[in-house]
Amino acid sequence: MLPVIPALPGTADPARLLADDPMSEPLTYPGRLPSGAGLLADDRFLPMSEEAGALGGGRVRSGDRVVRLADHLGSLGAGPMEARHPVVAVGSNAAPGQLHRKFTAAGIRPVVPLTPATVRGVAPGVSAHVSRNAYLPAAPIRVAGASPLFVVWVDDAQLAALDATEPNYLRLPLPPGSFPVTLSSGEVLPSCHVYAGRHGCLVDEEGEPLRLAPQPELIGHLLARSANLRRLFGRTPEEFVTRARRNDGTREAVHALFRSDGLADPEAGLAGELSGSPNRERYRNS
Repeated sequence: MLPVIPALPGTADPARLLADDPMSEPLTYPGRLPSGAGLLADDRFLPMSEEAGALGGGRVRSGDRVVRLADHLGSLGAGPMEARHPVVAVGSNAAPGQLHRKFTAAGIRPVVPLTPATVRGVAPGVSAHVSRNAYLPAAPIRVAGASPLFVVWVDDAQLAALDATEPNYLRLPLPPGSFPVTLSSGEVLPSCHVYAGRHGCLVDEEGEPLRLAPQPELIGHLLARSANLRRLFGRTPEEFVTRARRNDGTREAVHALFRSDGLADPEAGLAGELSGSPNRERYRNS
C-alpha cells in the first residue's frame, strides 16, 4: 500500500525549517513542517504558544525573550493578526522554507504566523499535474474525518503573492458549516480559504483519491502503474525529477497521460464542490 505522509511531519528544531525548500529539492516536498505554532520572521522561525488563536494572543520566543505575538508583529512593522487572512495549507505552504522563498522572490517581507488547526472533512490529496519545480503537489480532498493541518496568516500583499504562485489552483472559501477549521485554542474560524486544485486529483486503482505521500514513494508508485509514464519520465523518482525540470512539454504531456491511463479523476478534489462548478480548467504550465 502507498504510504500516507503524516499530516504534520514536523521538526522540533526551528533552525532547520529554512534549511531547504521543495522548489530547490523537489523530492523533499512538501518540505520541512514545524512541529507546532510559530512565527516566520525573516530568516528565522520562532516557536509560539499554541493558545494564540485568531487574535494573536499568544507569545513568541525570540532568543531568551518571550513576547506577545501582537507586540512582536508591531516591532517588526508587520500587519496585526486582525488584518490578516487565514489560509489552510494542505501542502508546501505550511513549510516556512517554501513561504520564505515565495515571498522573498516576490520582494515581500516574510513575516507570517502559522498555527496548527484541525480541519474536518479535508485531507491532503495529490493534484493531477506536475509543477514546474518537478514535484507532484498536494490538493485538498474530501474525507470523512478530520486532519491536523496548518493555517497560515497572511497580509494583503502576501496573499496576492501566494495567489500568483498557485496558477493551478483556485483560492476558495471553506464553509465553516461543512468544513470547520478549529484552532488549538478551541476557536472555530468564522472564515478561511484553501487552494483547491483546478485539475482534479490522482486516484488509486479503485478510483479513490490518493493521499499525499513522500515524493519518492508517490512517484515510484505511479511509475510502477503506468508504462507510458515510464517511457516519458524514466524508471526512478530521480529520473522523473530530471526530465520534468528540463522540459515544459513533458509536464504538459503528463497532465493528459494521467487521465488517459486512469491515474487521475478530473472531478476529484474540492474545487467543484466549493466553487459550484466542475473541474474543467485548462492546464497551467507552472
